[in-house]
Amino acid sequence: VAKAVHAVSPRSGQAFVAVNCAAIPANLLESELFGHVKGAFTSAVKDRDGRFKKAHRGTIFLDEIGEMPLDLQAKLLRVLQEKKFTPVGSDKEESADFRVVAATNVHLQQMVHDGCFREDLYHRLYVFPISLPPLRERREDITALVLHFLEAANGQFRRSVTGFSASVMAALCAHDWPGNVRQLENTVYRLVIIAAQGLVESSHVPSDLG
Repeated sequence: VAKAVHAVSPRSGQAFVAVNCAAIPANLLESELFGHVKGAFTSAVKDRDGRFKKAHRGTIFLDEIGEMPLDLQAKLLRVLQEKKFTPVGSDKEESADFRVVAATNVHLQQMVHDGCFREDLYHRLYVFPISLPPLRERREDITALVLHFLEAANGQFRRSVTGFSASVMAALCAHDWPGNVRQLENTVYRLVIIAAQGLVESSHVPSDLG
């Protein structure tokens, strides 16, 4: 969805920079976002641009924003307000023009109430919310997604699967998919690998898929 927002925007010709705030250790996240200068810390052997600078005139996607440490949230708020930031270890302020798209799977309002997320940052981010329902609440999308992943899997794994039997497709559409689109994608890839060619039949479905 974040990529789609970028693709239909006037910034589509520029960079789309994604940052998973949960996947980067807290002590390195500031450097990832704002960059650093040589000697800022032990492993900083040269200057490095941060993700905000790389997203100049484009879009920066902050995934799992709820995982960002409180002290860094304060610095992020200033960046969003002023479009300016200071690389780690530098006294020189830099600026960039970027669009921010943020995503979370946690209830940010509850985190604000619990003191785990800054209220001012929440309101600064909450300009145009997009709610993405879980896959089980939009089953009409499943068939289109399955066919899309089928084509991708055939190309990646050099298979020639033509489709799914009616019973398998019905089972895919009926499943609740707690892992949402990623789980569906991985399942389709697995079935394509197993079937190899022709239709994916019930006999190709491993028992652990349920």
